[in-house]
Amino acid sequence: MNSGFPAFVFVFSIFLSCFPGYLSAAVVTLQSIQIYRTHDWLHRPTIYFHCKGENKTVLPDVKKVNTSYTFKGEESWQPLTEFSSTKCKRCGIYEDGFFTDDKFDEWEFCPSDFTAGEGRYTLVKGGEFNATFICSTCVDIGADNAVPRSDTKGNRISVAIVVLISAAVTTVVIVVFIGGYKYWQKKKRRHEQARFMKLFEEHDDIEDELGLRDVI
Repeated sequence: MNSGFPAFVFVFSIFLSCFPGYLSAAVVTLQSIQIYRTHDWLHRPTIYFHCKGENKTVLPDVKKVNTSYTFKGEESWQPLTEFSSTKCKRCGIYEDGFFTDDKFDEWEFCPSDFTAGEGRYTLVKGGEFNATFICSTCVDIGADNAVPRSDTKGNRISVAIVVLISAAVTTVVIVVFIGGYKYWQKKKRRHEQARFMKLFEEHDDIEDELGLRDVI
């Protein structure tokens, strides 16, 4: 049995328990949107949401200006994006163009934006659009990040200390675990050797009792 495999499983389980927030994604959906103008006067607009480094999400129903569109969050094109940490994303709402895409607005989209009841965030861009986003779990992520600026340095130091302590404890546990496993293997081998020697000695005793050695 490879001693590295159980050690890896053990360390991974510790990581899951220590850093659950970095492994569970906070889903963002669009609740409503209203556009006030379009940039293409000849065709019906194609509006889409996009975050840098991610795929475009086309809003297929949004075609008319000054019309409020509401959504359940269960549409085939939802969700818009996901947050896996407190880090912001560069996102925007755009209109697909023939040569270049036109920008309604582009902004830093952060989990801490969702501070209203039930994780709502409303963005109003004058003369362009009005949109409301939903992310219920972003409220918890944002709350962890919403600290006074004067406490930021202290919190960073605290986080660093916690990480170092966790790493040290994890290292000690791994060393003890591997050492214990190797000790158990060594003890098992000794036990098997002792058992083999005992069987060999018993075999010699039986031969002596039967006088087989003298016969040979």
